[in-house]
Amino acid sequence: MDKIAIISDVHGNITALRAVIKDIENRGINKIFCLGDSVLKSCNSDLVIDLLREKCDVILKGNCDEAITRPDIPKGRFWTRDLIGEERANFVHNLPVSYEFYMSGYLIRLFHSSPFGLDYVFNPMFSNKDTVYAASELHNAMELFENTDFIGKSSSDPVPDIVGYGHIHTPNIFRIRNKTVFNPGSVGAPIEMLNDDPFDKTNQFSTVASYIILEGKFDSRELMPINFNLVRLPYDIEEEVKLLQQSKLPSRERLIAELRSATNCRDVK
Repeated sequence: MDKIAIISDVHGNITALRAVIKDIENRGINKIFCLGDSVLKSCNSDLVIDLLREKCDVILKGNCDEAITRPDIPKGRFWTRDLIGEERANFVHNLPVSYEFYMSGYLIRLFHSSPFGLDYVFNPMFSNKDTVYAASELHNAMELFENTDFIGKSSSDPVPDIVGYGHIHTPNIFRIRNKTVFNPGSVGAPIEMLNDDPFDKTNQFSTVASYIILEGKFDSRELMPINFNLVRLPYDIEEEVKLLQQSKLPSRERLIAELRSATNCRDVK
């Protein structure tokens, strides 16, 4: 059977990405698809972009990627934009927003957050009511399967059987109406939504990087076995903390605390 590693939301964390790439290669997997948000939050988005370009077969654009790579952004607006430079920014800005393929008879569609745009939020575990994300929340999982102009699809195109997305930094997989939805979580900025105590020793089980391995017959339309393997991978967080401390990233102290506790990162530049 063929294997594909699905990663997402690296967010400039080169230490976590290197650990994940090493784990993927140690498993003999030679296809890697990335669901976007390669930049922002941590301090080595330049190195992350370069490594993803080297290792990934598919890289999609996420909302944070879009936010800092638009051509009209002036120098000095984002620390990370100045770090990555114009060539990398142009590369990321022109990445596709979706990708689809067949595996073991299933049509699988990937995107960063939704088929409607890069900022929409679907979280099957937690509501975004009364949060800053309420206006862009999707409430029905079946909306993830819609054909929309944003992803270049119309009513005449086939509807996917499986959807994979990132964005929420918390992994999950579930079935609905004969279909499957999966989220690989985050490589570089994992979140446990209920974490509120940075000194809770059990946080160590949520601060790990995560990704999903799809196993089946790639590019086959014949119905065959397909597997979803969620990988939770510890990495050297303190090495990433050291890089952050040595950097000039304005929000580094806040991010350090969040990496150590798997809490939500907001308004990080």
